[in-house]
Amino acid sequence: MPTYLVQASYRPEALRALIKKPEDRSEYVRKAVETLGGKLIGLWMSFGDQDVVSIMELPNNVSAAALALAIGAGGALKNSKTTPLLSIEESLAAMRKAAASGYSPVSRRR
Repeated sequence: MPTYLVQASYRPEALRALIKKPEDRSEYVRKAVETLGGKLIGLWMSFGDQDVVSIMELPNNVSAAALALAIGAGGALKNSKTTPLLSIEESLAAMRKAAASGYSPVSRRR
């Protein structure tokens, strides 16, 4: 099953609400992921530009987009980013296909 990295930042009002009444949001995310046929591998709070980082498996890009839309429509986030992750085996297969693609960079056309 495809794996995704999801990074998100809360809006200030959502952070204020969580500080006022701390809440484990991972179960809400887990339920949504499982409803879409996936599995939440983990969810962490983080420092820096992103407040939350999670790794999950979802059946396909449509399911990943559906989750991003559902969470984004909730209004608590100021931004989110979903990144598909490739296994090492998938990465090696992609490298082999790239080598066989026949692509020629602009600089090599001279």
